[in-house]
Amino acid sequence: MESFSLILAIVVVTALAFDFTNGFHDTANAMATTISTGALKPKVAVAMSAVLNLVGAFLSVEVANTISKGLVDEAGIRPEVIFAALVGAILWNLLTWLVGLPSSSSHALMGGLIGATVASAGFGAVHGDVLVTKVLLPAIAAPLVAGIAAMLATRLTYRLGRDADTKASEKGYRAGQIASAGLVSLAHGTNDAQKTMGIITLALVAGGAVAPDSDPPLWVILSAGIAIALGTYLGGWRIIRTMGKGLTDLQPQQGFAAQTSAATVILASSHLGFSLSTTHSVSGSVMGAGLGRKGGVVRWSTATRMFVAWGLTLPAAALVAALAEWVCGFGSWGTAVVAVFLVASSAAIWKISRREVVDHTNVNEHDTPGASEEPAGLVTQAIAAVTPPPAGPTAEELSATIPAPVGADPQAPQAPSAASTTV
Repeated sequence: MESFSLILAIVVVTALAFDFTNGFHDTANAMATTISTGALKPKVAVAMSAVLNLVGAFLSVEVANTISKGLVDEAGIRPEVIFAALVGAILWNLLTWLVGLPSSSSHALMGGLIGATVASAGFGAVHGDVLVTKVLLPAIAAPLVAGIAAMLATRLTYRLGRDADTKASEKGYRAGQIASAGLVSLAHGTNDAQKTMGIITLALVAGGAVAPDSDPPLWVILSAGIAIALGTYLGGWRIIRTMGKGLTDLQPQQGFAAQTSAATVILASSHLGFSLSTTHSVSGSVMGAGLGRKGGVVRWSTATRMFVAWGLTLPAAALVAALAEWVCGFGSWGTAVVAVFLVASSAAIWKISRREVVDHTNVNEHDTPGASEEPAGLVTQAIAAVTPPPAGPTAEELSATIPAPVGADPQAPQAPSAASTTV
């Protein structure tokens, strides 16, 4: 019983560690556009996001129930399986944070849980219908819906404000960004903090500490909310830079449209119990807002790297978790080896990240290779193709082509010759 109690405690601590990485990995979801447009100072933004993440953790348990009761068969799941799942999720979070890619912490957790469960109990222990309807389909639909909504909202915003004073309009939209960023943070707490609640509850059920089909205990909700809030306050500055400056350059109007669209999608999904990726939703809305402004550009090289990371998240986390579960299967010493590997790998990633520090002092500097000189992609070219051409030369410009009268100052600028003006 002592050994069992120890492994259960290790699982809870590891789950809270994952929740912490989830917090700083996903800070960009709420605050990247607010920071990039100057609506809030970086440290103020992450502090506000941390508080609202904590509040959001108490608003619902629907997503937590999807994970603890629906995704995998509770029968036969041991605490070691959940520990292995968390190892896969944490390492993927840290690796993508290191390279500044906004991948999905949610899908890393889902992939880890699926991989460890399959390694332990076979494919039959995974509920495929829940995986498809509440994880995979939302993963595809969320960025599309959020992106289209943000693009339309951006166009409407510019149309309604075309006659307004520019400075006053931007000031108002910055205030709107602060409110919408708070809504995204609240939505993130209701969705992502619950995933850790669900994992801990599943571990408690597997260990016999709570009855099957139980909702998360209050201490689980509180600890998960605090862990994700602390991670959020730390600030995942590398991903904030990519989301705020690497994908596109946003004006306050676009930032407001992007965050409002993303928050709406996330809150609706949380209400329905979908284990949706807030990263996918916000990334889709940022790209939609970038395309919604006339002349706006999305940096498709960055977006492509991000899409590749999205596609790799589930299988990569699942593979690492399956290997970790296989090692844990050798007994207590196997679990100890996996724990040491997790700590050592995390420390190594942190040490590598110190070679080039990104923090609140330089987060708004471009660091995406080729970001400033990247050629326009197909979508941008298509938008440019339907943009009206610039107006012709003015009367003053035409008069400048008339030859200077005889006797004029020879040092005065001369008009171009007819040969030089021939098209």
